[in-house]
Amino acid sequence: MRNKFSAALLLGITLSATSCATILTGTKDKITFNSTPEGAKVFHKGVEKCTTPCTAEIPRSLSRQTVTLEKEGFASKEMKLTKKFNPVTLVNILLGGAIGVGIDCATGSLTKYSPQAYQVELEAK
Repeated sequence: MRNKFSAALLLGITLSATSCATILTGTKDKITFNSTPEGAKVFHKGVEKCTTPCTAEIPRSLSRQTVTLEKEGFASKEMKLTKKFNPVTLVNILLGGAIGVGIDCATGSLTKYSPQAYQVELEAK
């Protein structure tokens, strides 16, 4: 009887501490950037990620995330990355994992970027 209780307690603690979205879907998304004209540098938080056409890993976050595209001779273009709710987080909610939901919030895995491809038209200066 004591072993069953210990096993049940351990299982309960494990399930309540599981951060399903973080574990199953990660903390970053791969986003594709295309620009007209090609060859624009993509910056996220001031760090150059790639040159279009390209795909970059962008960390998830609950806060507003923007990227800036820059190309010599063209006006810089800043755009907001849109997000949607990550349904994998529902596993934590259904299992009563308040700790897991907290971890998913802290890592940004509560949401995911959507769309995962952007086409940007740059305007000449």
